Amino acid sequence: MRNILVIGAGRSSSSLIKYLLDKSNSEKLYITVADISLENAEERIQDHTNAKALKFDVFNEAQRKAEIEKADIVVSMLPARFHIEVAKDCVEFGKHMVTASYISKEMKSLDEAAKEKGLVFMNEIGVDPGIDHMSAMDVIDRIRDNGAKILLFESFTGGLIAPESDDNLWNYKFTWNPRNVVVAGQGGAAKFIQEGTYKYIPYHKLFRRTEFLTLNGDGKFEAYANRDSLKYRSVYGLDNIPTMYRGTIRKVGFSRAWNTFVQLGMTDDTYTIEDSENMSYRDFTNLFLAYSPSDSVELKLRSYLKIDQDDVMWDKLVELDIFNADKKVGLKNATPAQILQKILSDSWTLKEDDKDMIVMHHKFGYEINGEKRQIESSMVVKGENQIFTAMAKTVGLPVAIATLKILNGEITTPGVQLPISKEVYVPILEELKEYGIQFSEKKVPYLGYNPENVIG
Repeated sequence: MRNILVIGAGRSSSSLIKYLLDKSNSEKLYITVADISLENAEERIQDHTNAKALKFDVFNEAQRKAEIEKADIVVSMLPARFHIEVAKDCVEFGKHMVTASYISKEMKSLDEAAKEKGLVFMNEIGVDPGIDHMSAMDVIDRIRDNGAKILLFESFTGGLIAPESDDNLWNYKFTWNPRNVVVAGQGGAAKFIQEGTYKYIPYHKLFRRTEFLTLNGDGKFEAYANRDSLKYRSVYGLDNIPTMYRGTIRKVGFSRAWNTFVQLGMTDDTYTIEDSENMSYRDFTNLFLAYSPSDSVELKLRSYLKIDQDDVMWDKLVELDIFNADKKVGLKNATPAQILQKILSDSWTLKEDDKDMIVMHHKFGYEINGEKRQIESSMVVKGENQIFTAMAKTVGLPVAIATLKILNGEITTPGVQLPISKEVYVPILEELKEYGIQFSEKKVPYLGYNPENVIG
Protein backbone atom coordinates (compact mmCIF):
# COMPACT_ATOMS: atom_id res chain seq x y z
CA MET A 1 0.00 0.00 0.00
CA ARG A 2 1.11 3.56 -0.73
CA ASN A 3 0.66 6.00 2.11
CA ILE A 4 -1.06 9.37 1.66
CA LEU A 5 -1.07 11.76 4.61
CA VAL A 6 -3.92 14.29 4.55
CA ILE A 7 -3.42 16.99 7.18
CA GLY A 8 -6.64 18.84 7.91
CA ALA A 9 -10.20 17.46 7.91
CA GLY A 10 -12.15 20.69 7.67
CA ARG A 11 -15.17 21.49 5.53
CA SER A 12 -13.24 21.55 2.24
CA SER A 13 -11.77 18.06 2.70
CA SER A 14 -14.89 15.89 2.32
CA SER A 15 -14.75 15.30 -1.44
CA LEU A 16 -10.95 15.04 -1.42
CA ILE A 17 -10.93 12.24 1.16
CA LYS A 18 -13.90 10.44 -0.44
CA TYR A 19 -12.10 10.41 -3.80
CA LEU A 20 -8.97 8.88 -2.30
CA LEU A 21 -10.97 6.31 -0.32
CA ASP A 22 -12.96 5.33 -3.43
CA LYS A 23 -9.68 4.79 -5.30
CA SER A 24 -7.87 3.11 -2.40
CA ASN A 25 -8.40 -0.52 -3.43
CA SER A 26 -7.65 -0.13 -7.14
CA GLU A 27 -4.71 2.19 -6.54
CA LYS A 28 -3.41 0.45 -3.40
CA LEU A 29 -3.69 3.52 -1.17
CA TYR A 30 -3.71 3.86 2.59
CA ILE A 31 -4.91 7.26 3.76
CA THR A 32 -4.09 8.80 7.12
CA VAL A 33 -6.41 11.71 7.90
CA ALA A 34 -4.80 13.89 10.57
CA ASP A 35 -6.60 16.73 12.32
CA ILE A 36 -6.53 18.63 15.59
CA SER A 37 -10.03 17.18 16.07
CA LEU A 38 -10.02 13.38 16.09
CA GLU A 39 -13.81 13.51 15.70
CA ASN A 40 -13.51 15.44 12.42
CA ALA A 41 -10.95 12.98 11.08
CA GLU A 42 -13.07 9.96 12.07
CA GLU A 43 -16.14 11.48 10.44
CA ARG A 44 -14.26 11.85 7.16
CA ILE A 45 -13.04 8.24 6.91
CA GLN A 46 -16.24 6.52 8.12
CA ASP A 47 -14.38 3.42 9.43
CA HIS A 48 -12.92 2.69 5.99
CA THR A 49 -10.50 -0.27 6.08
CA ASN A 50 -7.89 1.60 4.03
CA ALA A 51 -7.74 4.64 6.29
CA LYS A 52 -7.08 5.76 9.81
CA ALA A 53 -7.94 8.93 11.74
CA LEU A 54 -5.25 10.63 13.76
CA LYS A 55 -5.37 13.41 16.35
CA PHE A 56 -2.67 15.70 15.06
CA ASP A 57 -1.03 18.94 16.15
CA VAL A 58 1.01 20.55 13.37
CA PHE A 59 3.12 22.31 16.01
CA ASN A 60 4.11 19.01 17.64
CA GLU A 61 7.40 18.72 15.76
CA ALA A 62 8.11 15.10 16.70
CA GLN A 63 4.66 13.91 15.65
CA ARG A 64 4.68 16.00 12.46
CA LYS A 65 8.05 14.72 11.32
CA ALA A 66 7.19 11.10 12.18
CA GLU A 67 3.97 11.12 10.14
CA ILE A 68 5.50 12.92 7.16
CA GLU A 69 8.46 10.52 7.10
CA LYS A 70 6.05 7.55 6.84
CA ALA A 71 4.07 9.07 3.95
CA ASP A 72 4.68 8.77 0.21
CA ILE A 73 2.95 12.09 -0.45
CA VAL A 74 1.51 14.78 1.83
CA VAL A 75 -1.66 16.82 1.29
CA SER A 76 -1.95 19.90 3.49
CA MET A 77 -5.47 21.26 3.94
CA LEU A 78 -4.38 23.42 6.86
CA PRO A 79 -4.83 27.21 6.97
CA ALA A 80 -2.31 28.69 4.54
CA ARG A 81 0.01 30.09 7.20
CA PHE A 82 0.72 26.58 8.56
CA HIS A 83 1.83 24.96 5.28
CA ILE A 84 5.43 26.04 5.57
CA GLU A 85 6.24 23.80 8.55
CA VAL A 86 4.88 20.82 6.66
CA ALA A 87 6.71 21.84 3.49
CA LYS A 88 10.09 22.06 5.22
CA ASP A 89 9.67 18.53 6.56
CA CYS A 90 8.65 17.32 3.10
CA VAL A 91 11.92 18.67 1.73
CA GLU A 92 13.87 17.05 4.57
CA PHE A 93 12.30 13.63 4.05
CA GLY A 94 11.94 13.82 0.26
CA LYS A 95 8.13 13.82 0.01
CA HIS A 96 5.89 15.38 -2.65
CA MET A 97 3.34 17.89 -1.35
CA VAL A 98 -0.01 19.27 -2.52
CA THR A 99 -1.97 22.28 -1.21
CA ALA A 100 -4.90 24.38 -2.43
CA SER A 101 -3.43 27.62 -1.08
CA TYR A 102 -1.69 30.51 -2.81
CA ILE A 103 2.10 30.23 -3.03
CA SER A 104 3.59 32.24 -0.17
CA LYS A 105 7.06 33.79 -0.22
CA GLU A 106 8.15 31.18 2.31
CA MET A 107 6.86 28.36 0.12
CA LYS A 108 8.49 29.85 -2.99
CA SER A 109 11.82 29.92 -1.16
CA LEU A 110 11.78 26.10 -1.12
CA ASP A 111 11.64 25.88 -4.93
CA GLU A 112 15.33 25.19 -5.47
CA ALA A 113 15.49 22.59 -2.70
CA ALA A 114 12.40 20.82 -4.08
CA LYS A 115 13.90 20.74 -7.58
CA GLU A 116 17.21 19.36 -6.29
CA LYS A 117 15.33 16.44 -4.72
CA GLY A 118 12.95 15.99 -7.67
CA LEU A 119 9.92 16.88 -5.55
CA VAL A 120 6.62 18.21 -6.88
CA PHE A 121 5.20 20.90 -4.58
CA MET A 122 1.83 21.59 -6.20
CA ASN A 123 0.00 24.66 -4.89
CA GLU A 124 -3.10 26.63 -5.92
CA ILE A 125 -4.87 23.46 -7.09
CA GLY A 126 -8.30 24.09 -5.54
CA VAL A 127 -11.08 26.05 -7.23
CA ASP A 128 -9.96 29.69 -6.93
CA PRO A 129 -7.03 29.42 -7.06
CA GLY A 130 -6.94 26.19 -9.04
CA ILE A 131 -9.67 25.42 -11.51
CA ASP A 132 -9.55 29.09 -12.52
CA HIS A 133 -5.86 28.74 -13.47
CA MET A 134 -6.33 25.46 -15.33
CA SER A 135 -9.45 26.45 -17.26
CA ALA A 136 -7.93 29.82 -18.18
CA MET A 137 -4.67 28.32 -19.42
CA ASP A 138 -6.56 25.72 -21.43
CA VAL A 139 -8.17 28.46 -23.53
CA ILE A 140 -5.20 30.86 -23.48
CA ASP A 141 -2.83 28.18 -24.78
CA ARG A 142 -5.27 27.19 -27.54
CA ILE A 143 -5.63 30.82 -28.64
CA ARG A 144 -1.87 31.37 -28.65
CA ASP A 145 -1.18 28.06 -30.39
CA ASN A 146 -3.29 29.40 -33.28
CA GLY A 147 -1.04 32.44 -33.55
CA ALA A 148 -3.51 34.93 -32.09
CA LYS A 149 -2.73 37.94 -29.92
CA ILE A 150 -4.65 38.06 -26.63
CA LEU A 151 -6.17 41.48 -25.88
CA LEU A 152 -8.40 40.84 -22.89
CA PHE A 153 -8.75 38.37 -20.05
CA GLU A 154 -11.38 38.73 -17.34
CA SER A 155 -12.06 36.00 -14.78
CA PHE A 156 -14.79 35.80 -12.13
CA THR A 157 -15.54 33.22 -9.44
CA GLY A 158 -18.09 33.05 -6.65
CA GLY A 159 -19.21 30.66 -3.95
CA LEU A 160 -22.98 31.21 -3.71
CA ILE A 161 -26.13 29.58 -2.44
CA ALA A 162 -28.05 27.49 -5.01
CA PRO A 163 -31.43 28.96 -6.04
CA GLU A 164 -33.38 26.11 -4.39
CA SER A 165 -31.73 26.88 -1.01
CA ASP A 166 -31.80 30.66 -1.36
CA ASP A 167 -34.06 31.75 1.51
CA ASN A 168 -32.69 35.12 2.65
CA LEU A 169 -32.77 38.62 1.20
CA TRP A 170 -28.99 38.70 0.71
CA ASN A 171 -29.11 35.67 -1.65
CA TYR A 172 -26.02 34.46 0.18
CA LYS A 173 -24.76 31.95 2.77
CA PHE A 174 -21.28 31.00 3.95
CA THR A 175 -19.87 28.22 1.78
CA TRP A 176 -16.24 28.84 2.71
CA ASN A 177 -14.30 30.32 5.62
CA PRO A 178 -16.63 33.07 6.95
CA ARG A 179 -13.70 35.17 8.10
CA ASN A 180 -12.42 35.43 4.52
CA VAL A 181 -15.81 36.81 3.47
CA VAL A 182 -15.92 39.41 6.23
CA VAL A 183 -12.41 40.77 5.61
CA ALA A 184 -12.45 40.39 1.81
CA GLY A 185 -10.76 43.21 -0.05
CA GLN A 186 -8.73 44.54 2.86
CA GLY A 187 -4.95 44.90 2.93
CA GLY A 188 -4.50 47.19 -0.05
CA ALA A 189 -6.29 48.57 -3.09
CA ALA A 190 -7.69 46.31 -5.79
CA LYS A 191 -5.55 46.77 -8.89
CA PHE A 192 -6.07 45.77 -12.51
CA ILE A 193 -5.58 47.10 -16.04
CA GLN A 194 -8.27 48.10 -18.55
CA GLU A 195 -7.56 49.12 -22.13
CA GLY A 196 -3.93 49.77 -21.19
CA THR A 197 -4.77 51.98 -18.20
CA TYR A 198 -3.92 50.93 -14.66
CA LYS A 199 -6.82 51.10 -12.22
CA TYR A 200 -6.88 51.06 -8.42
CA ILE A 201 -9.91 50.79 -6.15
CA PRO A 202 -9.35 51.53 -2.45
CA TYR A 203 -11.14 49.28 0.03
CA HIS A 204 -13.70 51.89 1.08
CA LYS A 205 -14.93 52.10 -2.53
CA LEU A 206 -14.51 48.47 -3.55
CA PHE A 207 -18.13 47.39 -3.13
CA ARG A 208 -19.45 50.43 -4.96
CA ARG A 209 -17.57 49.53 -8.18
CA THR A 210 -19.08 46.32 -9.50
CA GLU A 211 -19.49 44.73 -12.91
CA PHE A 212 -22.65 43.01 -14.14
CA LEU A 213 -22.48 39.48 -15.57
CA THR A 214 -25.24 37.55 -17.29
CA LEU A 215 -24.83 33.78 -17.60
CA ASN A 216 -27.26 32.07 -19.91
CA GLY A 217 -29.65 29.94 -17.89
CA ASP A 218 -28.14 30.88 -14.53
CA GLY A 219 -29.24 34.47 -14.14
CA LYS A 220 -27.68 37.83 -13.51
CA PHE A 221 -24.73 38.40 -11.19
CA GLU A 222 -22.36 41.15 -10.13
CA ALA A 223 -18.63 41.06 -9.39
CA TYR A 224 -16.24 43.20 -7.39
CA ALA A 225 -12.53 43.37 -8.13
CA ASN A 226 -10.03 41.03 -6.47
CA ARG A 227 -7.06 42.56 -4.70
CA ASP A 228 -4.34 42.01 -7.31
CA SER A 229 -5.15 41.05 -10.88
CA LEU A 230 -1.85 42.35 -12.25
CA LYS A 231 0.38 39.57 -10.92
CA TYR A 232 -1.37 37.07 -13.17
CA ARG A 233 -0.17 38.75 -16.33
CA SER A 234 3.29 37.24 -15.90
CA VAL A 235 1.94 34.00 -14.43
CA TYR A 236 -0.18 33.42 -17.54
CA GLY A 237 2.42 34.82 -19.93
CA LEU A 238 0.28 37.88 -20.71
CA ASP A 239 2.72 40.63 -19.70
CA ASN A 240 1.57 43.05 -22.40
CA ILE A 241 -2.17 42.38 -22.30
CA PRO A 242 -4.21 45.65 -22.33
CA THR A 243 -7.05 44.36 -20.11
CA MET A 244 -6.66 42.01 -17.14
CA TYR A 245 -9.30 41.80 -14.41
CA ARG A 246 -10.20 39.20 -11.81
CA GLY A 247 -13.30 39.49 -9.65
CA THR A 248 -15.54 37.81 -7.07
CA ILE A 249 -19.12 36.94 -8.05
CA ARG A 250 -22.19 37.71 -5.93
CA LYS A 251 -25.89 38.00 -6.69
CA VAL A 252 -26.98 41.45 -7.80
CA GLY A 253 -27.52 43.79 -4.85
CA PHE A 254 -25.15 42.06 -2.41
CA SER A 255 -22.27 44.50 -2.81
CA ARG A 256 -24.38 47.61 -2.29
CA ALA A 257 -25.76 46.20 0.94
CA TRP A 258 -22.38 44.87 2.12
CA ASN A 259 -20.93 48.33 1.61
CA THR A 260 -23.01 49.51 4.59
CA PHE A 261 -20.84 47.37 6.89
CA VAL A 262 -17.68 48.74 5.29
CA GLN A 263 -18.81 52.35 5.69
CA LEU A 264 -19.83 51.78 9.32
CA GLY A 265 -16.47 50.16 10.13
CA MET A 266 -17.90 46.76 11.11
CA THR A 267 -15.42 44.83 8.95
CA ASP A 268 -12.37 46.30 10.72
CA ASP A 269 -10.13 43.60 12.21
CA THR A 270 -7.36 45.84 13.59
CA TYR A 271 -8.61 46.55 17.13
CA THR A 272 -10.64 44.92 19.88
CA ILE A 273 -13.75 46.19 21.64
CA GLU A 274 -14.01 46.60 25.41
CA ASP A 275 -16.53 44.33 27.16
CA SER A 276 -17.57 42.87 23.81
CA GLU A 277 -18.85 39.63 25.34
CA ASN A 278 -21.62 41.45 27.22
CA MET A 279 -22.76 43.58 24.31
CA SER A 280 -26.02 42.98 22.51
CA TYR A 281 -26.20 43.02 18.73
CA ARG A 282 -27.95 46.38 19.07
CA ASP A 283 -25.16 47.75 21.28
CA PHE A 284 -22.61 46.68 18.66
CA THR A 285 -24.48 48.46 15.87
CA ASN A 286 -24.80 51.58 17.99
CA LEU A 287 -21.01 51.73 18.54
CA PHE A 288 -20.52 53.07 15.04
CA LEU A 289 -23.21 55.76 15.16
CA ALA A 290 -23.24 59.27 16.63
CA TYR A 291 -24.59 59.82 20.12
CA SER A 292 -28.17 61.06 20.37
CA PRO A 293 -30.27 61.16 23.56
CA SER A 294 -33.48 60.88 21.58
CA ASP A 295 -32.97 59.18 18.20
CA SER A 296 -33.21 55.39 17.94
CA VAL A 297 -30.38 53.24 16.62
CA GLU A 298 -32.50 52.49 13.55
CA LEU A 299 -33.12 56.16 12.82
CA LYS A 300 -29.46 57.10 13.29
CA LEU A 301 -28.29 54.34 10.96
CA ARG A 302 -30.80 55.21 8.22
CA SER A 303 -29.83 58.86 8.46
CA TYR A 304 -26.09 58.20 8.42
CA LEU A 305 -26.21 55.82 5.45
CA LYS A 306 -29.09 57.64 3.68
CA ILE A 307 -31.23 54.51 3.44
CA ASP A 308 -34.98 54.89 2.90
CA GLN A 309 -37.21 52.75 5.11
CA ASP A 310 -38.83 51.17 2.04
CA ASP A 311 -35.43 50.31 0.50
CA VAL A 312 -34.77 46.56 0.28
CA MET A 313 -31.32 47.31 1.68
CA TRP A 314 -32.97 48.29 4.95
CA ASP A 315 -34.90 45.02 4.96
CA LYS A 316 -31.61 43.16 4.51
CA LEU A 317 -30.12 44.81 7.60
CA VAL A 318 -33.23 44.13 9.69
CA GLU A 319 -33.20 40.50 8.58
CA LEU A 320 -29.75 40.02 10.15
CA ASP A 321 -31.05 41.00 13.61
CA ILE A 322 -28.42 43.70 14.09
CA PHE A 323 -30.91 45.75 16.11
CA ASN A 324 -31.74 42.92 18.55
CA ALA A 325 -31.25 44.08 22.15
CA ASP A 326 -31.50 40.57 23.64
CA LYS A 327 -28.94 38.63 21.62
CA LYS A 328 -25.48 38.81 23.16
CA VAL A 329 -22.20 38.86 21.23
CA GLY A 330 -20.57 36.45 23.68
CA LEU A 331 -17.05 36.97 22.32
CA LYS A 332 -14.37 38.35 24.65
CA ASN A 333 -12.00 41.06 23.36
CA ALA A 334 -13.42 40.67 19.85
CA THR A 335 -12.68 42.82 16.84
CA PRO A 336 -15.58 44.40 14.90
CA ALA A 337 -14.97 41.88 12.09
CA GLN A 338 -15.20 38.95 14.52
CA ILE A 339 -18.47 40.24 15.96
CA LEU A 340 -19.93 40.84 12.50
CA GLN A 341 -18.95 37.29 11.53
CA LYS A 342 -20.79 35.96 14.60
CA ILE A 343 -23.92 37.93 13.72
CA LEU A 344 -23.87 36.83 10.08
CA SER A 345 -23.33 33.18 11.01
CA ASP A 346 -26.75 33.17 12.71
CA SER A 347 -28.38 33.73 9.32
CA TRP A 348 -25.86 32.54 6.76
CA THR A 349 -24.81 29.07 7.96
CA LEU A 350 -25.76 26.26 5.59
CA LYS A 351 -28.60 24.04 6.82
CA GLU A 352 -28.17 20.27 6.60
CA ASP A 353 -29.81 19.90 3.20
CA ASP A 354 -28.86 23.27 1.74
CA LYS A 355 -27.08 23.25 -1.61
CA ASP A 356 -24.39 25.71 -2.50
CA MET A 357 -23.20 26.68 -5.96
CA ILE A 358 -19.86 27.62 -7.53
CA VAL A 359 -20.01 29.95 -10.53
CA MET A 360 -16.95 30.68 -12.67
CA HIS A 361 -16.87 32.81 -15.80
CA HIS A 362 -13.97 33.78 -18.08
CA LYS A 363 -13.80 36.25 -20.99
CA PHE A 364 -11.02 36.02 -23.57
CA GLY A 365 -10.61 38.72 -26.22
CA TYR A 366 -8.06 38.19 -28.99
CA GLU A 367 -7.04 39.27 -32.47
CA ILE A 368 -6.22 36.87 -35.33
CA ASN A 369 -5.64 37.74 -38.98
CA GLY A 370 -6.69 41.33 -38.27
CA GLU A 371 -10.05 40.26 -36.80
CA LYS A 372 -11.03 40.70 -33.16
CA ARG A 373 -12.88 37.81 -31.55
CA GLN A 374 -14.06 36.81 -28.08
CA ILE A 375 -14.66 33.54 -26.22
CA GLU A 376 -16.66 33.21 -23.01
CA SER A 377 -16.26 30.11 -20.83
CA SER A 378 -18.52 29.30 -17.87
CA MET A 379 -18.86 26.65 -15.18
CA VAL A 380 -21.67 26.14 -12.67
CA VAL A 381 -21.45 23.37 -10.05
CA LYS A 382 -24.04 22.64 -7.36
CA GLY A 383 -23.41 20.88 -4.07
CA GLU A 384 -25.30 17.92 -2.65
CA ASN A 385 -25.76 19.02 0.98
CA GLN A 386 -24.02 20.71 3.92
CA ILE A 387 -21.12 18.20 3.85
CA PHE A 388 -20.53 17.49 0.17
CA THR A 389 -20.77 21.06 -0.96
CA ALA A 390 -19.91 22.45 -4.37
CA MET A 391 -17.06 24.27 -2.62
CA ALA A 392 -15.69 21.04 -1.12
CA LYS A 393 -16.09 19.32 -4.49
CA THR A 394 -14.34 21.98 -6.57
CA VAL A 395 -11.56 22.48 -4.01
CA GLY A 396 -11.05 18.86 -3.01
CA LEU A 397 -11.29 16.96 -6.29
CA PRO A 398 -8.49 18.85 -8.11
CA VAL A 399 -6.30 18.37 -5.02
CA ALA A 400 -7.09 14.65 -4.92
CA ILE A 401 -6.59 14.10 -8.66
CA ALA A 402 -3.27 15.96 -8.63
CA THR A 403 -2.14 13.95 -5.60
CA LEU A 404 -2.79 10.63 -7.32
CA LYS A 405 -1.23 11.72 -10.60
CA ILE A 406 1.93 12.85 -8.82
CA LEU A 407 2.02 9.59 -6.88
CA ASN A 408 1.60 7.63 -10.14
CA GLY A 409 4.37 9.55 -11.91
CA GLU A 410 2.04 11.25 -14.39
CA ILE A 411 2.97 14.72 -13.11
CA THR A 412 6.73 14.84 -12.68
CA THR A 413 8.07 18.36 -13.26
CA PRO A 414 9.66 19.26 -9.90
CA GLY A 415 9.55 22.47 -7.91
CA VAL A 416 7.12 24.81 -6.18
CA GLN A 417 4.42 25.45 -8.77
CA LEU A 418 0.83 26.18 -9.66
CA PRO A 419 -1.19 24.20 -12.23
CA ILE A 420 -0.57 26.18 -15.42
CA SER A 421 1.37 23.63 -17.51
CA LYS A 422 -0.30 21.26 -19.96
CA GLU A 423 1.23 18.32 -18.09
CA VAL A 424 -0.95 19.29 -15.14
CA TYR A 425 -4.12 20.95 -16.39
CA VAL A 426 -4.97 18.75 -19.40
CA PRO A 427 -5.45 15.44 -17.52
CA ILE A 428 -6.98 17.05 -14.43
CA LEU A 429 -9.59 19.04 -16.37
CA GLU A 430 -10.43 15.89 -18.33
CA GLU A 431 -11.00 13.83 -15.18
CA LEU A 432 -13.00 16.59 -13.51
CA LYS A 433 -15.59 16.22 -16.28
CA GLU A 434 -16.42 12.78 -14.86
CA TYR A 435 -17.60 14.57 -11.71
CA GLY A 436 -19.70 17.18 -13.50
CA ILE A 437 -17.06 19.91 -13.29
CA GLN A 438 -16.73 21.23 -16.82
CA PHE A 439 -16.92 24.43 -18.81
CA SER A 440 -19.22 25.46 -21.62
CA GLU A 441 -17.68 27.73 -24.23
CA LYS A 442 -19.25 30.08 -26.71
CA LYS A 443 -17.93 32.54 -29.26
CA VAL A 444 -19.41 36.01 -28.99
CA PRO A 445 -18.81 39.30 -30.82
CA TYR A 446 -15.73 41.07 -29.51
CA LEU A 447 -16.84 43.55 -26.86
CA GLY A 448 -13.55 44.47 -25.23
CA TYR A 449 -13.90 46.18 -21.90
CA ASN A 450 -17.53 47.25 -21.73
CA PRO A 451 -18.03 50.22 -19.35
CA GLU A 452 -21.82 49.81 -19.65
CA ASN A 453 -21.49 46.72 -17.43
CA VAL A 454 -19.87 48.71 -14.61
CA ILE A 455 -21.81 50.48 -11.90
CA GLY A 456 -20.52 52.91 -9.29
